[in-house]
Amino acid sequence: MTTKLDPAVNLAIDWGNTRIKAGWFAGNQLQKTARYASPDDLRDALQRQPPQHVIVSSTSRPADELRLALDDFDGGADWLLLSPTLPVPVKNGYETPQTLGADRLAAAAGVAAVCPGEPCLVLDLGTCITADFVSAGEASGTFEGGLIAPGLQMRLRAMHTFTARLPLPELPALGEWPPITARNTRDALLSGAMNGMALELNGLIDRYTNQYPHLRVIVCGGDAPLFVNRLKPGIFAVPDLVLLGLNQILLYNLSRQNH
Repeated sequence: MTTKLDPAVNLAIDWGNTRIKAGWFAGNQLQKTARYASPDDLRDALQRQPPQHVIVSSTSRPADELRLALDDFDGGADWLLLSPTLPVPVKNGYETPQTLGADRLAAAAGVAAVCPGEPCLVLDLGTCITADFVSAGEASGTFEGGLIAPGLQMRLRAMHTFTARLPLPELPALGEWPPITARNTRDALLSGAMNGMALELNGLIDRYTNQYPHLRVIVCGGDAPLFVNRLKPGIFAVPDLVLLGLNQILLYNLSRQNH
């Protein structure tokens, strides 16, 4: 069954390392999200529910590559590609903005909408872990930077790839967790990767909250459901933070065009 959407809908597309994520918005309201394996799958969705405005960010390849892949889609939509030169509703304090991942900048814009006026640490648990700090500001705050670390699958694959005999274990089902003292190699690998990540993330939270007592912590990304209950109390889960931020950037640019 197709969800009925507002005719003046905006579409935010996050082309990540493993999949294409999309969110349909009416103004600030997120109406629907979906994940696609390829541009062909996304094209079919666009034909069923044509958007009026589209914004694209990509961490895996040039964003305009997706626009070219959808070139035969003639829905009359206006397209924006998130780039270092596109105006955004958050200050960017990164020393090399041209090297900043589009998903990290979009998440910062999402923070400005979700918890405006508050310092915030964003933990995005995907192919890589990114931990980014957005300082409080009178209007939108400032993206101050952060860190990048290997994600869960990357840790497991690295141990499998760079050793002769260690296997590549399947991830446990949601809600299951490996013991800290594992009694077999599969659980030992999962314990090292998953307990190691949880300890690392909680250590980061401690470091930031010691400096910013009123810090908000947001977790998002594909692996967030595995870890959200293993992090310190008070963590705010926003699964679609990057899509929310992309929509904020789109609305910001549309408002600039109208003034």
